[in-house]
This record gives sequence, C-alpha cells and structure tokens, in this order.
Amino acid sequence: MKNTIYVGKSQQINAFLVFYIIVAAQIGVGIHGFQRVLYQEAKQDAWISLILCFVLAHIVVTVMMKTLDMYGSNDLYGIQLELFGKYFGNFLNFLYAFYVLCAFLAIIINYIEVINTWVFPYLNSSFLCFTILFLVSYAFTGEFRVIVGICFFSFFFILWIPPVLIIPLKYSDLNLLLPILDNDLKDILKGVLSTTFTIIGFEYIYIVYPYIKEKDKYKRFVHLGLLFTLFLYLAILLISLTFFSGEQLMKTIWATLTLFSIIRLPFIERVEIITICIWLIIILPNLCLAMWAAYRGISRIKIINPTKFAILFSIVIFVANHFLEKRSVINLYDKYYGSVSFAVVFIYPFLLFLLAWSKKKLRKIKNAGEQNHEN
Repeated sequence: MKNTIYVGKSQQINAFLVFYIIVAAQIGVGIHGFQRVLYQEAKQDAWISLILCFVLAHIVVTVMMKTLDMYGSNDLYGIQLELFGKYFGNFLNFLYAFYVLCAFLAIIINYIEVINTWVFPYLNSSFLCFTILFLVSYAFTGEFRVIVGICFFSFFFILWIPPVLIIPLKYSDLNLLLPILDNDLKDILKGVLSTTFTIIGFEYIYIVYPYIKEKDKYKRFVHLGLLFTLFLYLAILLISLTFFSGEQLMKTIWATLTLFSIIRLPFIERVEIITICIWLIIILPNLCLAMWAAYRGISRIKIINPTKFAILFSIVIFVANHFLEKRSVINLYDKYYGSVSFAVVFIYPFLLFLLAWSKKKLRKIKNAGEQNHEN
C-alpha cells in the first residue's frame, strides 16, 4: 500500500519486547493516586471497576491488532491516510499527534506536582520541566530501539513495588471490602470510565506495529503486558481499600505514596522520597514513547528533522506547563483529558475497525464483479 512505511531490519525489535513496551506505557503517574478517583465512583467495589476496565482493554487491543493485520506493515497514521484520503487523513493524523502531546503534558505536570509536594516544595517547576524535557529529548534522538531499551530497563524498577507493599498489608482489614456488589452497576461503570487515565498507553501498539519482526507472535505479549499491569494495579488497589477507611481514601490524593510513607527501614527513613525519585526512570519511557508517537504522526504530514521536532515539541510543553501548575487546574486538565482519552482509546478503535473492514469487503466485492465482467 502506498502509505506503508519501510522499517529496516536494524530498526526492528523482537516480539517479546512488546511486553515491556506495554507495561512501560501503562505504568506512570496515574498509579500514585488512582485509588481515590476510583473509590469516589464505585466505593468498596472499585476493584470490580478496575477488572472490568482491563477486560475492556483486552477487547480493544484485540480490535486494534485486527485492524493492523488488515494493512500489513502500516501504522495508525498510514491507515488513516488509506481510509480517509490525503487531506482528512492528515487532519486526523495531526489530531492524534496532538492527543499524544496532551498525554505527554498530563504525565509531566502530574509528576512535577508530586515532586513539588513531597520532595522539593521550593524548587521551580520550570526548572524541573526543562530537566525532564532534556532527558526525554536526548533519549528520543537515539531513535526507537533506544526507547525500547529504556522500556526494558525501567521494567526492573517496577518489580520492587509488590514486595514492599507487604508491609502495609499487615495493617489491612478485609472487612472494608464488604459488602461486595453493594453499589449500582451505573457507579461501577463510572469507575471504569474514571480508570481510563490510569491504564491508557497500550494504544501505542498502533504506532509500534511496523517495527515488530515476528508479527505472528507479538499478540500474546501485548495481552501478557496488560495482565501484568492489571496484577500490579489490583494489588495496590486492594491493599489501599483495606488499609484506608472510606473517609481517609476520599481525602488522600496520592494513596500509593501515603502507603509507602508508613514504611520504615533501618537504613532508609523516608521510603516515599526514594520512590518518587526512582519514579523518573519509570515515567521516562512513557514520555519517550509519547514524543516518538507524536513525531511519527507529524512526519507523515511534513518531513522534519527529529532534533528540530524535539526542540519544537519541548517548547510547546514547557510553555503549557507554565499555565498548569495549580492543583485545581491540574485536576481539571486530568478530568478533561481522561474523557477525551476514553473516546480515543476505547471508542475510536471500534469505528476504525468497522470502516477498515467495510472498505475491505467492498473492495473484494468490486474485484469479484470486475473479474466476472471480464469472464
């Protein structure tokens, strides 16, 4: 197909690395305080909302992969050009690249707020933003395989979380999970919607797909990545629901960090501060993937040097960060971004698949009619 991109073997990755990309893309700043948002909607049944959200994620990612299979080695941007033509397709590509930029902005402003609140209250947020953007831009200019390497490396900085959470588990009360299914289905579904901001990231498979060598094997690793993320989020949520009372959880903005704050080790007193600093390595692949995905979209519209793109992208983020520093503004931004991301990640893939499938069927009917006419 004319919009298919060519990816050399030196740039391609093995299928098993998709597992690390999915995990790295999903685990970010949302893990710090998703419990409060979920509890506000579904109360003690919040864990059911989380499981339902991941079930939906598995369905959506299956639809995404079926769409990609129809187009060989094409990515989302190429598929949109094939389906909608040059002008409207490029318009949609720009919108998707802008959506990814907004995802980048959501991650960076939330992380900076955590640093300013827990570690360095008097450190200028612009300085933090500039430092993080410099790191991300440096990694981004190393091309895709470097970003995948960061995803792989960051995975091992996640593995220490479940063992550490055993400590607050000693003070948990399982009765706080009762009664089960006491809330309306509507509230549980609202909980599913509120979880969107926390678990998005798996949609990057749309952009990563052309870079995968073994396209017959990658699907299992996508689902395994989602299952690993579900296990981690569910463990943190269940411990939070049984450790905090309902009133406490409603007032705790960063419940995960508060759990870490009760831990006292002989050689480390403030575990949560170490956690926040290490978290930069965990969100780094989040940010790198977002910048790279945005670049792939913009480069379809206009050829641009990666270094120049990184500079322009960073300027936009740096300026936007200046206007999104207050807690109330960040909350509002997260709310609206979460609603938009639900439409982009959980609804749009179904529409795209139906359009692609319909076009493929019509093309087959048309080709069959032409062959019959020739005969």
